[in-house]
Order: sequence, then structure tokens, then C-alpha cells
Amino acid sequence: MPLKHPWAANLFTSESVSMGHPDKLADQISDAVLDSLIAHDPDVRAAVETLVTTNFAMVAGEVTVHTDAARKALEQVEQTVRETIRKVGYIDPGDDPGIGFDYRSCEFVSRIHPQSSDIDIGVTAGAGLYDEQGAGDQGLMFGFACDETKAFMPLPIHLAHRLVERLAELRQAGAIGWLKPDAKTQVTVEYDGDTPAGLHTIVLSTQHTDSVFDPKRRQMRLEARQQLRDEVIRPVIQRECPKLWSDDIILHINPTGRFVIGGPNGDCGLTGRKVIVDTYGGRGRHGGGAFSGKDPSKVDRSATYMARHIAKNVVAAGLARQCEVQLAYAIGLAEPVSVALDTFGTSELAAGSLARIIGEVFPLKPAAIIEYLDLRRPIYFETARHGHFGRRGDAFTWEKTDRVEDLRKAARLLEVA
Repeated sequence: MPLKHPWAANLFTSESVSMGHPDKLADQISDAVLDSLIAHDPDVRAAVETLVTTNFAMVAGEVTVHTDAARKALEQVEQTVRETIRKVGYIDPGDDPGIGFDYRSCEFVSRIHPQSSDIDIGVTAGAGLYDEQGAGDQGLMFGFACDETKAFMPLPIHLAHRLVERLAELRQAGAIGWLKPDAKTQVTVEYDGDTPAGLHTIVLSTQHTDSVFDPKRRQMRLEARQQLRDEVIRPVIQRECPKLWSDDIILHINPTGRFVIGGPNGDCGLTGRKVIVDTYGGRGRHGGGAFSGKDPSKVDRSATYMARHIAKNVVAAGLARQCEVQLAYAIGLAEPVSVALDTFGTSELAAGSLARIIGEVFPLKPAAIIEYLDLRRPIYFETARHGHFGRRGDAFTWEKTDRVEDLRKAARLLEVA
């Protein structure tokens, strides 16, 4: 039974945000622009940043393309941005004062210019001091996995993502007509040691039309909150972790009472401001680099995907119950400057031994990572909402557990030696 006091148990909380959250909208725009370019130029160099606010969108950054088709796509960046805003759901019907953002009428500004040639000589094979493709920047990247869920994700962030995913399904299907695009979820899990023992608190805040606001009680109408409980929260929890569903879970549904003004009209959105939502909800560590708008030559993206792939395969192989992998790179150099691993006391193998196994089983040079994970494809828009990890689908190659037997074999050989 979850404890009611926030200080009285071993609790951990993670949050997620919907596709209509202004920061997530910015991420999706940046990745939609990247997809429009990489579809025509697999070797595009891109670092696209987006800002959105009340009826205004701006993209800026560095882009270098190598084909005529990609140049044409770059010329059509405004259409790409507006279509992305439409897909997310910002379509002002003309009678909704809370929207304040519309794909047709919003002001648009582009400040995109070519990538620095000084960076290019370090990234492009043979262009600089070295024959191999080097890392697009220095930095440190982390990947994490644990056995709390079938997706090998921590339970709090996994549930938070599934809740906003469910909100999007209902909104886009028109099943709950008063839902609007902006939303946030938050899940607090009670742990017994490192095992989830109960759900303590769930917070769900969603933008809505004025029709479900009760001005007398100054809050969302009771029937609307009950609908969110019965059609969003309960189905997700009963599907993902049925044993943890309880009527004693603390639910905070639209706790401010009113959430009509939202999206870019309620808050400025920027690419890369939801790095914890994008990864593990605060579990493990984070190197500080964001993903969206960056082509895979940027190790902020590709090496973080590889670190997750490694950690997930280690846990799936039964070599640890929790695993965190750190990779670090120097700009222009192909080999990582360090490989580190932490299993938090859940493995019988020493961390140094596991790190050596990783170097034997997985490619860690930037060009090899890109090839191994098949990252020169227009797959990135889908990653920019509902989390980059713990997902299914053709885009998410880093979620495959296809190296389990290789790791087990390497571990057996290590034990024999």
C-alpha cells in the first residue's frame, strides 16, 4: 500500500510532457527539419534549433547539404515547420482564445547558415588530420537500463511517457473532444530496495477547452477529471503494471484548476530543454547534450543511443539488473577517450571486466555507430515525443537486444580465463 507522506518511503519521481508542450513542439520541429534533409542527403551536417512562442516560430542553426534535393528541402523549411505544427495539433479554429498559435498564421523566421568548415575537417573522413571520421564534438554521453519494466526502463519515466501517449491517442482520435495539445504527467513510485513496490502519486495536467471549466468551483468539472482517471490513468496503469493499480494512489488531475491557455501561447518553447524527459527521468546521469535537430555525426545523439543499446543488452543478457554506460569523445577523434560502466552492485562481474567486454562486442567509433544503428535515415521526428528510449518500431534500432548471446559468450570466456 503506497504511503501518503512524501518523506516516509523510498520514493522516486519522473515526469513527461506531451507532443504539444512548447519545448517538445520545438524538438519535433527541429527533427522534422532534419528528417526533410537527411531523406535526400544521408551525410547532411545539421544542428537545428527552434524557438516557439505566441504565434511565432523561429529556426536557427548550422546546416550543410551536399545534394540538390536536400538544398530544395532546405529552401522549403517554412513548409516543413508549418506542417509539423499542424501535425502536433495547433490548428486555431478561430473561436478558442487559449490556443494563440496556428500553423497557418504564425510568424516564421529562419536563421540557418552552413556548418563551420573548422568542424567539418574533424568530422569528415580524410578532410583533416585523420583518415577516419571523428566525433562531431567533445562530450560525455550516458546510457541506462534496468529490469523494472519489459522495456528495460525505470518505471516512473516509462509510465509518465505512456500517460502522455494515451492522451495523444484520445485527442487525435477525437475520443475526448475537449483535450488540447499541451500536457504534462508525473509519476512517483515507491521502492522496496530497488524494486517497485507501489504507485504513490500520479500528476496529470492537460490543456482543455473552456467548456470543461466550472467557473463557480474554479476548477475543471468533476466529470472531466473522472474521464481522465477512467480513460487515461487507469487503462495505462492496468496495462503496464496491473499489480500496482490501487484506489489509494494519490491523483492530482489539473491541480491548478484551469489549463486553457497553453502551448507556445502559455510558455516559450526551445529545442533541447527536456533532456531528462528524453532519457531516463532523472535515473542515472546525463552528459548535458540534447538530441533533436542534430545529425548522427553529433555524438551527443549517436553515442547516447549506442550507450543505451549497450546498457539494455547487458541487462537483457542477465549480466546485471541495472547498468549505466558512459562514453566520452574528443572532437575530431574516432576512438572514445573513455568507456565506463556502473552496475550499482547488481552484477557478479567487475565493472572493468564488463567494460572490456563492451569494447569487444560493440563498435564505438562514430562512423561505425552510425552504420551499426542505421542512423542515416529520416527517423528522428518520431523520437522527439514520448521519449527516445523504451520505444518500439523500425526507427528505434538502439532498442534491439540482438547482442545478448554475444555478451553471454564473452562473459563465459572471461570466467574461464
